[in-house]
Amino acid sequence: MSEETAMSLMLVFGIMTLLLVRSREISWWQALVIFLFGIYAALTPLVYTVTGLVSWFIERFTA
Repeated sequence: MSEETAMSLMLVFGIMTLLLVRSREISWWQALVIFLFGIYAALTPLVYTVTGLVSWFIERFTA
């Protein structure tokens, strides 16, 4: 996955989380937990599995 794709996905997920907070579906502390989990996942080997899955999904449904 390229850096450009990763930044685009980060932006999409960030906007989705922000919209959930604004619509009162989740509270601010739940959004904080989502954010911290994202940072934690990025620092572990799980990031390679997630990256592979997202890359497969993008290749499968955009080609």
